[in-house]
Amino acid sequence: MTQQAPPSEHGASATRRDAPATGRLVGLDLARCLAVFGMYVAHVGPDPADGGPTGVLAELTHGRSMALFALLGGVTLVIIGGRRTPKTGRPGRQAAAKVVIRAAILVPLGVALTMTPTDVDVVLAYYGAYFLLALPLIRLRARTLALIAVGWALVGPQLSFVMRDVLDDLSDGGIGGGAVVRVSGEGLLDLLFTGTYPALTYMPFLIAGMAFGRLDLASRAVRVRLAALGGALTVLGYGGSWLAFRLLPGLMGETGSPAAWWSDVDGDPSEGAAWLLTAAPHGETTLSLAGGTGAALLVTVAALAAVDRLPRLRRLAVPLIAVGSMSLTAYVAHIVVLLPRGAELPEWPPHILLGFMLAVTVPAFLWSRYFRRGPLEHLVHTASLASRCVR
Repeated sequence: MTQQAPPSEHGASATRRDAPATGRLVGLDLARCLAVFGMYVAHVGPDPADGGPTGVLAELTHGRSMALFALLGGVTLVIIGGRRTPKTGRPGRQAAAKVVIRAAILVPLGVALTMTPTDVDVVLAYYGAYFLLALPLIRLRARTLALIAVGWALVGPQLSFVMRDVLDDLSDGGIGGGAVVRVSGEGLLDLLFTGTYPALTYMPFLIAGMAFGRLDLASRAVRVRLAALGGALTVLGYGGSWLAFRLLPGLMGETGSPAAWWSDVDGDPSEGAAWLLTAAPHGETTLSLAGGTGAALLVTVAALAAVDRLPRLRRLAVPLIAVGSMSLTAYVAHIVVLLPRGAELPEWPPHILLGFMLAVTVPAFLWSRYFRRGPLEHLVHTASLASRCVR
């Protein structure tokens, strides 16, 4: 079973501190909640392979929730490091220490959850690795970050395709069997190159999110341009793959699925070089990065605009915003709830799935009435206070 991205570990409070007095960036928490619910659909919702409207809606969450979470993770980094004006000097060093502390929590937490019998591909350790790799970029301008994201998206997937074969040959040849660098299935090679969400092919989502976070997200003009960019990237990614399949019909047989231009239900990224022209959400290709980034931008801009322009909707969305503000807790909690099922994940029909979401939303809303941060978010924040010791 595929898995979505991890939640961001900073709460709504961090967003509000860097937002204008209107609190418009609360929309980021709404977007984060949508990613959480998308993850729930991917893990315990209907099987997309069953087809029909329900199957299509379920398939839309697969992989694309990961892109959304990673993009929002990039926003997290620039909030920590100074969203509009990067911190320098001692505040900058303390911000870097906060990022390291968060990564130091996420990696072992991810490894611990991976060691459980659940069939969920836990992403927390990967997420921590992304944070560390992005740390040298935390002071760069939006344009520079965007160029790095584009360059990485163009090179990373092709490099990964070559490196996977090389690393597989080394492993099969018995050169350490990977044991030297592996720790409970979440070793260095996994995190960087060969795992479910390796940094080599997923970092562009996070870096694009850093560029996104650098912008004036309260500006309507900026949002319009971002929405246009998101639409263009979505068309480029999924439309480009669709066109490739039409011009080169033999690709369908090589990838194993006629729907591989947007879905990975029947395909596999290891099925040859033809896969590099797909935009399947877990395909780790340039086109899938473009399509996933575009979709994530559209969802995030829509969430920001909704809470800004529709006050009544914003009031109604308060419980959902509460879920987004404690998304790390919501992510870990759903895995813990599924542990008694072992490796067998359920495929709940829509009404059961909605009940599952409600069972998360109600406690999150009640908790937010009395506490500023979610339970795990509070623990991460408390640990991050050690950064004050940095001189």
